[in-house]
Amino acid sequence: MNRRTFLTTATLTAAASATALAGAAPAAAGGSTGRAPLRTWFEATHRSLEAMTTDFGLTTDKMDVSGTGAPVLSAQTSPTNIGCGLWTTVAAAGLGVIDSDTLRRRLTRTVAAVERLERAHGFWLNWYDAHDGSLLTTWPETGDPVRPFLSSVDNAWLVTGLMIAADADPSLRPRVARLIEDADWSYFYTPYDPADPVAGPGQLRGGYWPDKPGKGEPTGHHYGALNTEPRMASYLGIADGSLPPEHYWHVFRTLLPGMGQEQEPEGAWVTIDGVRVWQGHYTHRGRKLVPTWGGSMFEALMVPLFVPEPEWSPRSWGTTHHRYVRGQIDHGLQEAGYGYWGFSPANIPDGGYSEYGVDALGMQEEGYNSKGVVTPHASFLALPYEPAAAVANLTALDRDFGAYDDRYGFRDSVDTATGRVSDFVLALDQGMVAAALAQQLRPGLLQRPFRTGGFRSRVRPLLAKERFSI
Repeated sequence: MNRRTFLTTATLTAAASATALAGAAPAAAGGSTGRAPLRTWFEATHRSLEAMTTDFGLTTDKMDVSGTGAPVLSAQTSPTNIGCGLWTTVAAAGLGVIDSDTLRRRLTRTVAAVERLERAHGFWLNWYDAHDGSLLTTWPETGDPVRPFLSSVDNAWLVTGLMIAADADPSLRPRVARLIEDADWSYFYTPYDPADPVAGPGQLRGGYWPDKPGKGEPTGHHYGALNTEPRMASYLGIADGSLPPEHYWHVFRTLLPGMGQEQEPEGAWVTIDGVRVWQGHYTHRGRKLVPTWGGSMFEALMVPLFVPEPEWSPRSWGTTHHRYVRGQIDHGLQEAGYGYWGFSPANIPDGGYSEYGVDALGMQEEGYNSKGVVTPHASFLALPYEPAAAVANLTALDRDFGAYDDRYGFRDSVDTATGRVSDFVLALDQGMVAAALAQQLRPGLLQRPFRTGGFRSRVRPLLAKERFSI
């Protein structure tokens, strides 16, 4: 697909978009938007994840929807993809798109498939065949060898999906409890060592290759940036007691002054729960905020789809999330002048995968660049903060490029310079779209498991104490 093809049908697409928006309630003074076209977008996104889920019960990594016939599924799946499939099914039931019998049947099938997957140290490995659950040893598309890997962040998203499934279908709770009881997050944790905070930072490893004796071979890095998606693993571990609460304070708001990073931070040292914390911030276009690692949208805004950070920490997390969205909008519309905004890792329109973001919003010195590639899921993540702007941006991507497919929702990315639209939808990105729409259409639908138990007694008090220097 290319820009010329879409511009020849722009009038038809624009008319369809106008009709959809006409059914929406007028935007309120606070910037809210009506339920349409959100409901239509959710139904199409749900169809994509339903189509991506195999008879075995696992959601594949991606799907080629460029043809007129049946879409082409990838062979592989990951723990994150499976989690996305689970919470999208629950969202569909909660929004009345599927009935309760369908919900139970689909969740039971997926949980049964997860029970059959090979694991190590209580966690799931990164790549399986979605059609039979076998562990991948070679990459389906190239034949290259695949070394088994245990990812802390990917396992967090599968556990998230399992918890949502158990909440939605009580009959599954004993089976899910057995699945996650061995998922001890301390496996990924390096305790804090005040004598050597570099070797002992009190943070989570990216993961382990378990094919070495003992714990396996660890990654050379820890997840050191707080405002990134691995904090879901941190929250899960703190909530279930396998990680100490102090871990939260050992993760960086910014890197320390004098360290190589995108911007020399401002802020102050404070002591919280006996931990000395550098409460640093960046300034972007006059707004103080806590940066992510690379400057992408999903680093900052995937976690609050489930954990109500803005509610529990309105003057810290709630404030920085909103300013982060404004930074993405300003970059696309003013700094770069693309006319569109929303930048996050996604499929490259011409094929492959890349990291997209706003470099100034990330700590990494050579951070993620936008490159004129807009990723629709980033706008959906912005819905809780700038709903009218998000809907307008998505409508424009559909109108000007044909980025929306009424069978399977928004394609994964758009190159705004060439007009090239991705041929693919990715389970991760569609899963974020589905969760964001569910949150907007029925607030709290997917958050129930993360408002009770250890999340309420251990995580919420930490967020209440948070005082970003913004």
